[in-house]
Amino acid sequence: MEIEELREEVREELLKEANQHSWLNYLALSTVILAVCASLSSFKENNNSVDTVLNQTQAANQWAYYQAKSIKGYLYEMQAEKLAIDLEGAAQSYNEESRRKIETKIAEYHKELDRYKDEKKAIMKEAKSYEQLRDEAQKRQDTFGIAVIFLQMGILLSSISALMKIKLPWFVGCAVGVIGIVYFCNGIFLFF
Repeated sequence: MEIEELREEVREELLKEANQHSWLNYLALSTVILAVCASLSSFKENNNSVDTVLNQTQAANQWAYYQAKSIKGYLYEMQAEKLAIDLEGAAQSYNEESRRKIETKIAEYHKELDRYKDEKKAIMKEAKSYEQLRDEAQKRQDTFGIAVIFLQMGILLSSISALMKIKLPWFVGCAVGVIGIVYFCNGIFLFF
C-alpha cells in the first residue's frame, strides 16, 4: 500500500510541476516566433543595405552622365557663339555660300544643344528616381535594424525567463518583441 501511495504522491507532484510550468511551452513558441522575425529582419536589413549602395552608385553614374552631356552641350554652345561672332564681325569677307554654310552649322549646333538639353532632363529624372530608391532602401534598412535590436532583446528576456522559470521577464520580453515585430512590419510596408 505504501508503494502505491508513494507512486500516487510522485505522480501528483509531477502533474503539479507540469501544470506549474506549462507556460514554458508558450514561452518556447513565442521565442521561436521572435527568432524567425529577427532572422528575417537581419536578412532584409542586409538586402536593403546592398540596394542602398547599388542605387547610390546608379544615381552617381547618372549624374556623371548628366555632367558629360552638360560639357558636350557647353562645347556646342561655345562653338555656335564663336561662329555667330565670326559671321557677324566678318560678314562682308564671306561669300553667300560660305555664310550659308556657317549659318547652317550654327543651326546644327543649336539643334544638338537642344537635344542635349532634352537628354539631360531625362537623365536627371532617372538619377532622381535612383536617389529616391536609395532613400527608401536606407529607410527600410534602418527600420529592419531597429527591429533586430528589439527582437533580440525579446529573445534574451525570454531566455532569462526560461532559465529562471519566472514569468515576468517573459512578459517583458514579449512586449519588447512585439515592438520589434511592429518595426519588422514597418520595414516591409513603411507605415511610418
